[in-house]
Amino acid sequence: MSTNDSLLASPETSTVWSPFKSPLKSIELWNFQLLTALMFLITILSIVENFIVIVVTFKFKQLRQPLNYIIVNLSVADFLVSIVGGSISIATNSRGYFYLGPWACVIEGFAVTFFGIVALWSLSILAFERYVVICRPLGNLRLRGKHSAIGILFVWVFSLIWTIPPIMGWSSYTPSKIGTTCEPNWYSGKVKDQTYIVTFLITCFVLPLMLIFVSYGKLMKKLRKVSDTQGRLGSTRKPEKEVTRMVIIMILAFLICWSPYAAFSILVTAHPTIELDARLSAIPAFFAKTASMYNPVIYVFMNKQFRRCLLQMFHCHDLETKGSNNATSERAVLNRNGGEMQAIAAHLTSNRKTEEEESTCNSFAQLPTSENKVFPM
Repeated sequence: MSTNDSLLASPETSTVWSPFKSPLKSIELWNFQLLTALMFLITILSIVENFIVIVVTFKFKQLRQPLNYIIVNLSVADFLVSIVGGSISIATNSRGYFYLGPWACVIEGFAVTFFGIVALWSLSILAFERYVVICRPLGNLRLRGKHSAIGILFVWVFSLIWTIPPIMGWSSYTPSKIGTTCEPNWYSGKVKDQTYIVTFLITCFVLPLMLIFVSYGKLMKKLRKVSDTQGRLGSTRKPEKEVTRMVIIMILAFLICWSPYAAFSILVTAHPTIELDARLSAIPAFFAKTASMYNPVIYVFMNKQFRRCLLQMFHCHDLETKGSNNATSERAVLNRNGGEMQAIAAHLTSNRKTEEEESTCNSFAQLPTSENKVFPM
């Protein structure tokens, strides 16, 4: 197995430059410092946001629905890509070159590609499940946890199938032009490398994108049809607008994040000898890494049900503190006065406060039926 000891030609001289030994001399130090700061911010935000999604979803039963399992799967992929790829990228950019060595390059290239494809296909499965739920092409079939589990298993296995070949010898993971990140070998003109890149782009970019467009295209057509036939303008148009907004944001985020990287890979695959500035060629790769940061915002924090559960988690924590303070106050009354009537009065007051507080907390947990739908309307 190749260890990807890549040697790239320096743009300044005819000498050979190794990204594992020194920074690229044509790039000033402040460029790497800027990339380090940006990757640190993106990584921290991504880790925190996705961790919150995972914790809140597992804490509240009302969030444990088939579609939310896909959302958690997306958050797990984004969380892991930030832990592995983000941390390595911060370290290498802080030094200006991939000082961690060839094996770390293979790990980073594989991890970023693998978890990135898991995230992309998770979005596609999410779009398809929403189409099945709303348009009912399979009749009255109800989506259950086992269906989501099958979808998640497909995503991970399929993504592994198309990201493991570079480690096994079909193409390779190699340092990028800037020398601080690793990726599939877009620059090679060899047939085996080009065939892998073409296959990879079709299975891991074109197919999920087509699935998203087809699923949401049929979804919007169905919603318009329901609105026209039933004429319930007040109850139908509002959900339609909300779903439309979610669809537009989702597709735009998908395209904005990954299209530049896909276009760049197609360009260098078609023209391996093309001369590009190292900083310019690094922009698509680093921009694609921001997907893990705003995916949770789009898919979860725009969900009213999740926001209520998030507020409940912190609100009930405050209530527990208040409850313990009330209990302490009651004991103080007993010890200080020793009077039975004072103790009873304190006990009744504490119970009344506790019931009111629990009612407030449970008002979040017992969501109305209309808000416990399988998709955020």
